[in-house]
Amino acid sequence: MNVPCFNCNTTTTLDINFEVTTFACPNCSYVYKNTRDAGLKFYNKFKFYSFDEKFEIGKIARFNDKEYKITGVLIKENKGFEWTEYILEADQNDYLYLSEASGHWIILNEIEYPENINSYPLWVKHEEMTFDKYDISNPTVIAAKGFFDFDIYKRIELLEYINPPLILSFEKIGQEKTTFFGKHISKSDIKKAFGVTNLPSKKGIGLVQPFIFDIRNLALTFCVVGLLILLTNWFLNKDQIEEKVLNTEIAFDQFTTKDYVTPSFTLKGSAAPLSIRAHSNVDNSWANLQVALINETTGEEIYANKDIEYYHGYTDGENWAEGNPTVEFNICGVAAGKYHLALTPMKASEDILNQSIQIQATWSSPSMRNVWMVFIFMIAFVIAMYYLDKNFEEKRWNE
Repeated sequence: MNVPCFNCNTTTTLDINFEVTTFACPNCSYVYKNTRDAGLKFYNKFKFYSFDEKFEIGKIARFNDKEYKITGVLIKENKGFEWTEYILEADQNDYLYLSEASGHWIILNEIEYPENINSYPLWVKHEEMTFDKYDISNPTVIAAKGFFDFDIYKRIELLEYINPPLILSFEKIGQEKTTFFGKHISKSDIKKAFGVTNLPSKKGIGLVQPFIFDIRNLALTFCVVGLLILLTNWFLNKDQIEEKVLNTEIAFDQFTTKDYVTPSFTLKGSAAPLSIRAHSNVDNSWANLQVALINETTGEEIYANKDIEYYHGYTDGENWAEGNPTVEFNICGVAAGKYHLALTPMKASEDILNQSIQIQATWSSPSMRNVWMVFIFMIAFVIAMYYLDKNFEEKRWNE
């Protein structure tokens, strides 16, 4: 279809498959209406509006493996809030509708809705889903360009019900009623469909913009993950028992220049901590134990060092004591394999009463600490997301 504009002397050409009721020149603000006797005739003009960051008439987009072209663009406004609506047509009279507001996008299809909603109920049902009433408005068209099969100057009544990321939109133009079913669509999908890189930036929360997580699905997913962790932990460790790998007493004077090396021992099962307990009769003195765990297969060495201190006395009329002659520590995450220990004991040179150190080493059952830490994290994360989601919805409805 070719339509010349006598105001700007621009001819707009576009293949369309519907009868044009209203034409708005894409190059200026003049609007033409179809009349029975003379076709499209000048009717009115809009105030100047900058269509920067808006798609042009005839722009091609691909949705669901089908090409659509933009045949009309409307700028609507209600109580100071404005948004853009695009009408897109495919070859077989198949239409899509895009709505953009503050950088948030909704894609809609026209549907048949059997129920009468003249009473403006607080909620409606569609496809077994409940939609809550969001807004009733009478928007006005403040700018337009392209071809339209309806009178863009007729009074509009808009009733919106939402179940993010979905929307039911009931629109009445004059006496004609139309129902649209739509959903939030991401900027990346819009960029891909239109083959563009720049789009209006997002501001605030979109009408049906979804929260980053579906809280119910997130909680169910974490429950399944938690159950799998418990079952896996049980299966891997059901046959594992505590294994004592060392129980000995070492004289300090025999190992001043060399290490005490244990016989080899083999650990079987999943990774678990190697718990070491050391006791020495320190009295107002100190001792020290260095432990090297050596993997005989890989040659990997893991070191741990612990001081044993015990001091006591009487000061200012009070008895005091600090330290302990017995210490316990772990080498964490010791995997299955063949190992031996190299022990280096030390004591204070002036301590002549303390002669030895007693050492026990036990490879215990795998620690549940990490399992519980994961559970605590998942619970805390779900709770945090729940409250963030509530705050997100409050902001949406406040807007």
